[in-house]
Amino acid sequence: MNEVKPWLKHYPKEIPESIEYDKKPLHDFLIENGLKYSEKKALHFQGKEFTFAEVLLEAKKTAHYLQKNGLKKGDRVASMLPNCPQAVITYYGTLMAGGIVVQVNPLYTERELEYQLKDSGATFIVCLDILLPRVNKVRNKTNLKHVIVSAIKDYLPFPKKIVYPFIQKRQYKMSVNVVETESTHIWRNMITNTTEDYKEVEINSTEDLALIQYTGGTTGYPKGVMLTHSNLVTNVNMATAWMYKIKENEEIVLGVLPFFHVYGMTTVMNLSIMFGAKMILIPQFNAAEILKTIEKLKPTLFPGAPTIYIGLLNHPDINKYDLSSIKACISGSAPLPLDVQNKFEEITGGKLVEGYGLTESSPVTHANLVWEKRINGSIGLPWPDTDAKIFDSETHTEVPVGKSGELVVKGPQIMKGYWNNQEATDKVLKDGWLYTGDIGYMTEDGFFYVIDRQDDMIIAGGYNIYPREVEEVLYEHDSIQEVAIVGVSDPYRGETVLASIVLKEGHEVTEKELNKHCRKSLAAYKVPRLYKFVEELPKTTVGKILKKDIIATHESQNKAVN
Repeated sequence: MNEVKPWLKHYPKEIPESIEYDKKPLHDFLIENGLKYSEKKALHFQGKEFTFAEVLLEAKKTAHYLQKNGLKKGDRVASMLPNCPQAVITYYGTLMAGGIVVQVNPLYTERELEYQLKDSGATFIVCLDILLPRVNKVRNKTNLKHVIVSAIKDYLPFPKKIVYPFIQKRQYKMSVNVVETESTHIWRNMITNTTEDYKEVEINSTEDLALIQYTGGTTGYPKGVMLTHSNLVTNVNMATAWMYKIKENEEIVLGVLPFFHVYGMTTVMNLSIMFGAKMILIPQFNAAEILKTIEKLKPTLFPGAPTIYIGLLNHPDINKYDLSSIKACISGSAPLPLDVQNKFEEITGGKLVEGYGLTESSPVTHANLVWEKRINGSIGLPWPDTDAKIFDSETHTEVPVGKSGELVVKGPQIMKGYWNNQEATDKVLKDGWLYTGDIGYMTEDGFFYVIDRQDDMIIAGGYNIYPREVEEVLYEHDSIQEVAIVGVSDPYRGETVLASIVLKEGHEVTEKELNKHCRKSLAAYKVPRLYKFVEELPKTTVGKILKKDIIATHESQNKAVN
């Protein structure tokens, strides 16, 4: 077996090659832990804490209310919430009622919101009162029948200033006078006046959907990824097996990653509920607040993205805080620069390793070992019960070890397909393999590397250039905080390399100096021809750099000049 899967020889004895998974719905874990750990803390939000029993009770009430208002098994419930207690309660309450969750980014414009609601066919939505005007503008164009409106202050122990991007940097307050009607409901009334007598729904965990999670839409319209209860349960089981030193009901998970993104949903919310851990809900990333929170509340697990760790490391007061509670962090969403990994481990004393996954895989398929051998720059090894190969994209056959091609993966965490989009499903799911669209290779030892996405590859003068390789070289320069490499139009080479750079505070560097730095490590054709210094890079809410936005800005500016 090890000859077919060479990575298995690196597994320590504590990590099984295969796991016996729980064949039950995701929400059963909240029901069980609501009893097993009834008085243990499940959530911490802005100074207020909730026990597992309290979260379970309010999820049951939500399930009852949804059913009372007509929700049937398989109906979709949109959740347009930041990381707050309502987000957790809505998610699990929907599943208990037999519904399918549709996570909606609170930053969505009316156009984006309308598309996702129409495509999913959601009949319910739970949103903040501050977002109700946006929902109201599109509701008549969708299948929405009920809007449940909540306020952050519903769960605040005292009046407090809370800042979100979508509140435009002003103190949170009730933005609209919400009047309860047959189709508009007030969250507090729902929780106060509803019983917990919901009707249990029979769920087939391997067939029935728990979630329709929309992809970022970097190419065309976003697609709804159909994830079953089993997909989500197995991925958390894999995660806890991989981090085998963590202990049930003893961990504290820092919830900076948004739950409306599949990575935060799995590695923070679902892991915490299934593993009996307390999660700290952070509605928006702020480096100073995160540092204070770590010192005060002492989280042990900190899933994140490279931009989050970079933001903390570049805070001028980081050395004033005790961050030693951190045991383990798995970084995802983007490549993890080696320098960031080393510095973060040095400061915290914990382990920060790079992982890999996609929305279509619930999301994690690979990670470096946390406490054993790891290879810097590699995405690590496939998780238990996960198979991975490198295919030639045209022939769909495996390429020799060490040769690059498209990374394909297979396992129980792989999606059922795209919602109402069989054509797109058939393009990426073939014979049980998920074609990731990422270019990579596997070493003889079984470690995998991702060079870049197929879409991101730059072809300049006939040469293939993978942005990650150039980014890693630039990250080695002391003045660079963040960098994104993209290909932009060039009349002679077809494409040329543009480096969009954020400098560290107080640092200066010239294009000539960066050019000299790159030429020490890169072939001439890979060295950036254009450098652009910016205050910040455009990113998604989970910290993934929006390279297409960088290209679009450059092209429009270039067009204006010419």
